[in-house]
Amino acid sequence: MTAGSRGDVAPFTGLGHGLAVAGHQVTLATHQRFAPLVAGAGLDFHALPFDPRAELASTAGQELHRTTSGIRRLNRLFAMLRDRVGEFADDLLHVAERSDVLLLAPAVAPLGHAIADGLGLPAVELHLQPQAPTRVFAPPLITAGSFGPFANRLAGQAMNAGLDHLFADAVRALRARLGAPSLGVHAARRARERKGLPVHHGFSPLVVPRPRDWPPGLTVDGFWWPRDPSDARLPEDVRTFLAAGPPPVYVGLGSATVPDPVRLSATVVRALRAAGLRGVIQRGWSGLGADGAVSGDDMLTVDDLPHALLFPQMAAIVHHAGAGTTAAALRSGVPSVPVPVQFDAGFWSARLVALGVAPAAVPLRKLTAGQLSAALVRATAQGSPYAVAARSFAGRLAAEDGVRPVLRTLERLAARR
Repeated sequence: MTAGSRGDVAPFTGLGHGLAVAGHQVTLATHQRFAPLVAGAGLDFHALPFDPRAELASTAGQELHRTTSGIRRLNRLFAMLRDRVGEFADDLLHVAERSDVLLLAPAVAPLGHAIADGLGLPAVELHLQPQAPTRVFAPPLITAGSFGPFANRLAGQAMNAGLDHLFADAVRALRARLGAPSLGVHAARRARERKGLPVHHGFSPLVVPRPRDWPPGLTVDGFWWPRDPSDARLPEDVRTFLAAGPPPVYVGLGSATVPDPVRLSATVVRALRAAGLRGVIQRGWSGLGADGAVSGDDMLTVDDLPHALLFPQMAAIVHHAGAGTTAAALRSGVPSVPVPVQFDAGFWSARLVALGVAPAAVPLRKLTAGQLSAALVRATAQGSPYAVAARSFAGRLAAEDGVRPVLRTLERLAARR
């Protein structure tokens, strides 16, 4: 069960496929928009309400772009969702009634745990970002920096309390409806922590080592790679473009949206041309593109394409540093130029720079053609240390299997039942 943008869904197609290969029947419950993505992985699908892209394009969604503080931005997001989370309850309950185990992403976890308690089902949480409080770093959804050990942990607790509060009314009504014990969301979280219920994290410990102050039951397992259809291939126009010259640079912001896509597109094209590089520009939810006055034979605008097929053929990857795209870039062995937009993007950008696979982060709010061009020249120069580091790191990632720890947890739960 998951909700959000494509990056909140795609990794679970890979995890679900791995579990299905091991003999489990897997249903992925998420927004209708992602039904084709789920079907391409060979999984069952159940639709959840509303369209996240439409929400981001709304007036309230556009306000997120004008909010510079990570904490205020998170508060705005919570305000957008507070009156909507209860809409998930019926669909989550419907799919849970046909299930033996619930695997819950944080965006729906409070509702999922209430349903699990009401139906007597085991539940496991699946996280794509570190969310448990720790002294090691501040909450990634708020900042890429550190407030200091004590304040980092306190901020993590406060963020989780805010998430719980978002679901408080919906969870109270759902528990009463199912006859589950009357337990508030904060008390329910503490009860789960005391029991040590499993929480799996779908990113590599090479990228984010497991904090030592995390409680037992929280594991960092390795990335869950999105599952593309077995017959997936790049479109003919893309293959023709790739063959017509040196490796281009990919530019895409994934599911992020921006206030002025035309202006940003022109800035990106100027940066690429100043660096002497060709470009593959993905429209994404931002509507980027090398169209009109900025078009030319050196630029190609594309729709969504499998990152696993496209990224290894690039000279560099300019991306919004969402968790999923960051993982795909690391897997490809190609250097990155992260352009963080919001929420956890700053955290992943900092990790890319620290790993030596990116020369610098160029935040979208401060992006200029000169800054982006300079970063691209550093990333793509002959003998670039960033390219060397990226190839080496991809080889290390290839040895990980993020699915196996989740499979072992399911086997233990099955044995108990």
